[in-house]
Amino acid sequence: MLNISPFYFLAFLTLFLAVVVVTAKNPIYSILCLIGVFGCLTIHYVLLNAQFLAAVNLIVYAGAIMVLFLFVIMFLNLNKETEPHKPALAKLAAVIAGGSLFLILVAAMRNVNLAGYDPASFDSQIGMVDRLGLVLFQQYALPFELASVLLLAAMVGSVMLGKRETGERNF
Repeated sequence: MLNISPFYFLAFLTLFLAVVVVTAKNPIYSILCLIGVFGCLTIHYVLLNAQFLAAVNLIVYAGAIMVLFLFVIMFLNLNKETEPHKPALAKLAAVIAGGSLFLILVAAMRNVNLAGYDPASFDSQIGMVDRLGLVLFQQYALPFELASVLLLAAMVGSVMLGKRETGERNF
């Protein structure tokens, strides 16, 4: 019998679902596969002993953000009749940009040396909430506040998109 670790299985499943997100023709299927990607990433966080990040990822991303994505996709009512035809040059540019990004990532990761597990220096409290809070509010206070302003702007924008005057079309 094949002995595959949970990490490799989840990594394969995450990559497969991510490819389906990009290649799916139906935007609803794409969103559902993205929820699956977030679920797999949540399990990865649990395997890394980061329970708080796992809970936040599941609640915030797989829950709230995906509901917002589904709302926007259903609000825009995307279908094949309204979808503009993309020229071959745009598709070629997308393939070239994606391929060059892949080559840059491979070149950056080529000389990486992965450290092995050292039981003497292992810290079991590394993913706990108190340590995360100290780092978040001491070292990363400004990016944390900027992210909250960005989320506030996104909420105001979604309310403005959802608000319609009488007799006004959606888009």
